[in-house]
Amino acid sequence: MERIKRNERMAALTKLLTASPNRIFTLSYFCEMFGAAKSTLSEDIDLLRGVFDAFGLGRLDTVTGAAGGVRYRPVMKSQDARAFLSELCGELCTPSRLLPGGFLYLGDILSMPEIVRKMGVIIAGEFYDAAPDFVLTMETKGIPAALMAAQALGVPLVIARRSSKVYEGSAVNINYVSGSSAHIETMSLSRRAVREGQRALIVDDFLKAGGTARGMIDLMGEFNVEVVGTAFVMAKAHPASKLIQGERALMVMDLEGDDPSTLAIRPADWV
Repeated sequence: MERIKRNERMAALTKLLTASPNRIFTLSYFCEMFGAAKSTLSEDIDLLRGVFDAFGLGRLDTVTGAAGGVRYRPVMKSQDARAFLSELCGELCTPSRLLPGGFLYLGDILSMPEIVRKMGVIIAGEFYDAAPDFVLTMETKGIPAALMAAQALGVPLVIARRSSKVYEGSAVNINYVSGSSAHIETMSLSRRAVREGQRALIVDDFLKAGGTARGMIDLMGEFNVEVVGTAFVMAKAHPASKLIQGERALMVMDLEGDDPSTLAIRPADWV
């Protein structure tokens, strides 16, 4: 086998690690791939770790133990995350975006991959330690942000639907009360989508009163799945008392009644 140069090795390592976020690669895997000693690979990884830290490109973690190795986790520095969200809030704080019922039009923002990728990275950074087995969202507007969070966490995306589909097999259906309209809605999830004992992270686009999120938590209870957190792109400041607790929203929208002139959007305090 032709000897692989260090710069070639470093480029390949960067691609492999960043293409599979949160996946643990053993040093033996890289040793076999590059034909190099573990000490050499350890030096390469230390160099990459320094570069990633210096330029805010994410984090390389060394995992100890029999199944240990190295993994890449996309993270954003707090100041970078807040600057990104502040700029986004300025773009969204437009009265023409207001929709009936106190909602905000986010369709164009949630269809821009680079913006949604950053949202997913910020959300994932809050829940790495919670170690969810999958990300759950409700069709359809929450799918882009949930997918990017799942990608950063290295876990599957599971989508709850308004009604069961024939091609998904048998399903669990529950009724829940919409927090904003107080109407009875239906939520459905295929029995094959999740397994008992798993851990779920709920990600959605908009939180008003929390009825849909409460429904997803109750749905996970039907599967004996633990919900380790809830995250949203946008949350309304009022009502202050939601049907769920401990949620993480990237941005907070304040609006008095339906008066467009009172519209204010800011990054969440926790960011």
